[in-house]
Amino acid sequence: MEEKEYSVGSDGIKIIRKRTEAETQVYKRKIAAHEFISHLPETAEPPDANPYIPQLLYGAIFCGHLVTDLDSIAGAVGAAELYGGIAARASEINTETAFALNLFNIPIPSPVEELLVSMPDAGICLVDHQQVSQLNKSIDVDRIIGVIDHHALQNATIVTDKPIYIDIRPWGSMSTIIAHTFMTFKRRPTKNTAGMLLCAILSDTLNLQGPTTTEWDRLMVTVLVEIADVDDIQFLASQQFKAKSSELAGLSSSALVNGDQKVFSFKTAVFDGSIGFAVVETTDDEIILSKKEELLIALAHDKEEKRLDLLFFAVVNIVSLHSTLLLCGPNEISLAEKSFPNGKINESPFVMDLGDLVSRKKDFIPAVTKAIKLGWTLVPKVAST
Repeated sequence: MEEKEYSVGSDGIKIIRKRTEAETQVYKRKIAAHEFISHLPETAEPPDANPYIPQLLYGAIFCGHLVTDLDSIAGAVGAAELYGGIAARASEINTETAFALNLFNIPIPSPVEELLVSMPDAGICLVDHQQVSQLNKSIDVDRIIGVIDHHALQNATIVTDKPIYIDIRPWGSMSTIIAHTFMTFKRRPTKNTAGMLLCAILSDTLNLQGPTTTEWDRLMVTVLVEIADVDDIQFLASQQFKAKSSELAGLSSSALVNGDQKVFSFKTAVFDGSIGFAVVETTDDEIILSKKEELLIALAHDKEEKRLDLLFFAVVNIVSLHSTLLLCGPNEISLAEKSFPNGKINESPFVMDLGDLVSRKKDFIPAVTKAIKLGWTLVPKVAST
């Protein structure tokens, strides 16, 4: 069925509309999802009741990356329930994360700095990252006992002296991995945790429409919709995306540039340096792009302050699935032209239309990495007279 029927109004007329992409994917997988759920116990079980759960993670602190987002918090909450540990946050939460925590009545996880002190013997399991540049500075690498992630292994991946637990899968969301592991361990997440995991997958996959979305993301969303008892997935997605965008209009240009910025290290025969890539996801990109002159100044300042070789800023419209890239200097322009040959520079040389490229993980960083590996190098500096 391509249509969804709503309640009958007082006049007796049925309200019918076409299903959205997320609703269509959930509808298609209802039977498969129910099969998964039918094998689960009716109530959540303590992790020590399952002999297949790795004991290494029992009692661990589960912590996401700096510039905390919904997937890093939901993943930490889900992993803590799954493995019998405690969830932590690496930095302050954003409005989308606050919305999900409040909706599903889950307390905000404690700062990791506090838990490291109060739990001196606990190991650390990183969730949603494994890059040193994204690691909270209070975390000693020697305390890391695990990584659960869905990102590529770059040059700055952590290095440990001892073997650790690793679960890295090329899926759209780290929370999909946690949801799937609940299923493979034949454990039912609590309703609240299922709701958090659901919101995180919708966020990271752009409501199952982003290029990183996999079949497992679609199936786990369908499973979690039933466990969390979510009646209208489209309404949930629209509310959380609205919450994500609500704080952006009032943020300064500096705050926007630093809000979701990740740094990647590269080393080739002709380029050895660090590149920052900031992303803002919004339902109204015009509000952000109206401040592009201020943003370009903030980018240049932030690049100099952090001693980065390059710094990009992508504005992603999560409704139209369209991106615009701001370029704060000649090196950014040069690398962007090599990385995104189909990108369009129209009125300003510092603004590139990326079209339907929307994912830092799937679209932006792989393209930049490829260009650098093919020999891109910094633009020669013009000697001053």
